Amino acid sequence: MAENGAQKCAPWRVETLSARDAGNVMSGGSIAGSGAVAAALCEAMETKDGRVLGVMAAGASGQAPLLAGYLWLARLPFDAEIQALGVVPDYRGRGVGDALVRAACEAAGHWQSERLLLEVRAGNAAAIALYKRHGFGVDGRRRDYYPPLSPAAGSGREDALLMSRAFGAQAASR
Repeated sequence: MAENGAQKCAPWRVETLSARDAGNVMSGGSIAGSGAVAAALCEAMETKDGRVLGVMAAGASGQAPLLAGYLWLARLPFDAEIQALGVVPDYRGRGVGDALVRAACEAAGHWQSERLLLEVRAGNAAAIALYKRHGFGVDGRRRDYYPPLSPAAGSGREDALLMSRAFGAQAASR
């Protein structure tokens, strides 16, 4: 990451969000499907063992920038973990998620993490493809982990895939 907390991931600029960005996170209801609670994201912005990365999109003329996507990254003793990632529907498929995952990998490498961990709904093909493009592999599965996405989806729960990407010596041994 650049020293100022921002990184350029063409065409999106990824920055570390702070308390001054809380309003953008709290109003990001359209990315609530990521499973992250806005209050928890705001709390994560203030911890030393994590970071919330965000991509801001230009607002309409004269308006403040809008949150296009975010990634909540936690620093663990030997690893780092993506806690949540959300992209506003209008910005999906435009490289926002790619820029956020790339920045998370760089941050985990900077922290000298051995691995970057995450879990994802087994049915989220777009997210799984994104993570695989960034070198993540499937390590396991949690059966019936996630509740249905909507009441209309029925009572069936969905599996979670556990994925990771190794860094340094760990990556060489895979």
